[in-house]
Amino acid sequence: MQQHPPVTLSERLILLVATGLGSGYAPVAPGTFGSVVGVLLAWPLLALPLLPYLLLTALVFWLGTFTAGRAEGHFGKKDAGAIVIDEIAGILVTFIAITPTPLHLALGFALFRLFDITKPPPCRWAERNFSGGLGVMADDVMAGVYACLVLHGVVRVFGI
Repeated sequence: MQQHPPVTLSERLILLVATGLGSGYAPVAPGTFGSVVGVLLAWPLLALPLLPYLLLTALVFWLGTFTAGRAEGHFGKKDAGAIVIDEIAGILVTFIAITPTPLHLALGFALFRLFDITKPPPCRWAERNFSGGLGVMADDVMAGVYACLVLHGVVRVFGI
């Protein structure tokens, strides 16, 4: 299926969200660029109390599920590389209840990318068995859960 240019304003907005403000169009490693956008979004949001942060993370997940599913139709491919809203949501999950120090942000970013790339169980299973936007989002959110747990463990064990 051939990609067509977005025609309506709603299509353009869907692609803007799904591609992480266009970061997904990076010629190499679009998921990494999307993850950077996620860190830049998480950093100021981490100043919020936990409940509003969790609600905004859930909103990004919901918005990502909707826009990723629609963007797959635009790109004509399941989980097209340009769709990076899933990385953004995964990064937000990674930083739940974390103090946003530069070290924590860098370590969380590295851990998320590690789990996103390696897809430990059940991440790969979720990617294969859910369809549409949920299939795009589920594996990255699971990678974010793994990264969050490890990040909290490292912060506690090493006192950083």
